[in-house]
Amino acid sequence: MREIQKQRMMRYFIDGASQIIEEEGIGGVTVRKVADLAGYNSATLYNYFQNLDHLVFFASMRFLKEYAQSLPSYVKESANALERYYRIWEAFCFHSFNKPEIYNAIFFTKLDIPLEESIKVFYELYPQDLGEQPQELLPMLLKQNIYDRARTIVEACVKEGFINEEHIAEVNEAVLLIYQGMLTRIINKQVDYSVEEAVEKTMGYIRKIIYAYQLTD
Repeated sequence: MREIQKQRMMRYFIDGASQIIEEEGIGGVTVRKVADLAGYNSATLYNYFQNLDHLVFFASMRFLKEYAQSLPSYVKESANALERYYRIWEAFCFHSFNKPEIYNAIFFTKLDIPLEESIKVFYELYPQDLGEQPQELLPMLLKQNIYDRARTIVEACVKEGFINEEHIAEVNEAVLLIYQGMLTRIINKQVDYSVEEAVEKTMGYIRKIIYAYQLTD
């Protein structure tokens, strides 16, 4: 019963912070605003979250729902691991370029909290946000570190003989440099691409990187 109460209280604060992010952006989230929306005093928040960054992380995770729930349809017709790799990245680019500040906060902001454990806790609070996922995608979705997430789908390409195992780290880093570069340029308004144009350009570069390392057609 105590655990149920704890989860209920956490959801009050997370939902309040998510509402503020939706209306004002991440920068608009303050302890006082969240506490007011949740209907509790500010001190109560710290019974459930280490600090404001911890709460903002959880609240930002709510915005991954559309991406996570879209994945099964993206990868459903994939003929192999390489095709699945491209489709996962396409989905991730599309959703993250639509909400660049939020994805940047989740995956590229250094936070002093146990993130891997926080991911598991989050999906215990909001299991519906994960949706019904193919078994092969769960290891990726339950990792917070974007390098580890991306590595899992490169490793699948290695297992099916598309990429040499010794090149996993190089491929993974090169692809992430391309992705983060585009995400940063969008956030800083250094480009005026539409989301679709940004996805097309990013995927074009990702395909070139993979082609350079690919062992088989």
